[in-house]
Amino acid sequence: MTSTGELSFILPLKESTAEWYRNDIANRNRTVPLRTIFDRPTPSIYADFWLSLDYTRKERTDLPDLSVLEGLLGVSFSKISRLEQALVHDSYLNENPGIVSVSNERLEFLGDAVLGFIIAEKLYRDFPGRSEGEMSRFRAALVRRDTLARLANDIKLGEYLYLGKGEEASGGRKKLVNLASGLEAVIAAIFLDLGLSAARDFIVNLFAATIESVVRQGTGSDYKSELQEFIQAREQRSPTYHLLAKSGPDHDRTFTVEVRLGSTVLGKGSGKSKKAAETEAALSALKKLSNDFTG
Repeated sequence: MTSTGELSFILPLKESTAEWYRNDIANRNRTVPLRTIFDRPTPSIYADFWLSLDYTRKERTDLPDLSVLEGLLGVSFSKISRLEQALVHDSYLNENPGIVSVSNERLEFLGDAVLGFIIAEKLYRDFPGRSEGEMSRFRAALVRRDTLARLANDIKLGEYLYLGKGEEASGGRKKLVNLASGLEAVIAAIFLDLGLSAARDFIVNLFAATIESVVRQGTGSDYKSELQEFIQAREQRSPTYHLLAKSGPDHDRTFTVEVRLGSTVLGKGSGKSKKAAETEAALSALKKLSNDFTG
């Protein structure tokens, strides 16, 4: 696509049109919303301008209507370009470098932290009788990939992702990682566009039933499974458990176990059996990771 610096060389594009385009980009934080390009009315003075683009209106009639998504989110953006960026998968960026300049990965990073903080705050305020360990486990269950993907699917977020052709063909709209990442990016977009209060309202409303379900399940959850899911959602690796020591007589042994991710020690635990020690190590790691996660 033609860059802003090349607009003056498009003929017979009028100077006023080029100036409008520059201003429109500047007013949207140098992000060119796809809708601005393709859905803008096209009077005759713009005709050659549209023909100079790599993508024409006819070719891009598949762009989703983000006003519908805003309705599903219950959010009205002041800058729709923020929402649009949250939907750009890196595969789309790779195939369309002239249309968009960044994917949603940076927004995903921010949304990850915003989500963790608000979930932690919600648990702290609403469940004063719960221990630190319980709240850490609840939070880990709420922010893991499959939970986020399920909630993203509930609001049909996959239908609005901007995907490259290869990613689209491989079922990218239903992939857990794309759905979860997209939801985190949308949370960041809400936070940046409308502030923390709006992000909190969105998260609390979206997660309400899931929070209730997770807390109702009580302490019967498997810490090792929780830790594995928490890590694999971010690292694509699995933790390993290592026996450090066992002490005491045969009838009263104490085992000490360390859980690691590669060479990094995540947590340590002790118990009267190796399994119990591994469970305690996993819980220790969940606490540490959850605290790091929310900063």
